[in-house]
Amino acid sequence: MRLEAITWERLGDLLAERLLDLKPDDGSPWPRIAFDGAPAAHPGDLAHRVGEALRIRGRSSLVVGAEGFLRPASLRFEYGHEDAEAYYNGWVDTGALWREVFGPLDPGGDGRVLPDLWDPATDRATRSPYVQLPPGGVLLLHGPFLLRHWFPFDLSVHVLLSPGALRRRTPEPEHWTLPAFERYETEVDPGATADVLVRADDPRHPAWNG
Repeated sequence: MRLEAITWERLGDLLAERLLDLKPDDGSPWPRIAFDGAPAAHPGDLAHRVGEALRIRGRSSLVVGAEGFLRPASLRFEYGHEDAEAYYNGWVDTGALWREVFGPLDPGGDGRVLPDLWDPATDRATRSPYVQLPPGGVLLLHGPFLLRHWFPFDLSVHVLLSPGALRRRTPEPEHWTLPAFERYETEVDPGATADVLVRADDPRHPAWNG
């Protein structure tokens, strides 16, 4: 696959321009976008950049992080604090994401999205208020392993790190998570699955498949 060098600023602008004309296939008035990638790839930074570019263009958006929908610690760490299988399959409360984020944005939904549910630092509910996303507003969901859950994304962006870059940029205490990303590559191949691929081995010089 041929990738072209680009700046993060230009990438955010081009993605925002693409989203302005995006019409969900299922008739929902709210486009739903995935920014998929390991924490070391910082897909949330790109999601926020696109959200700002949309704001400048007069389009509402809501950035939601999957880390706001983690399960309680008692469930995440049921098999220990460094279990890659649990990290891959059981850390994110996908049921809550379906109920609180995607359900309200279905055709006929009311657009009232809960931006987060659980604070992993305090291991308590965040009690955040619902956010009303107006028709035409864009959901920008970021996090790891997003493309394996059959979420109804209208466009997906994968921020890719090579295995070497992923190891270098993942803090050593979190290296136990690396097998989960290896499994994701094998089972899902997110670089080929996503609509847009961004390679970020050098965080100063990204490239994408435009």
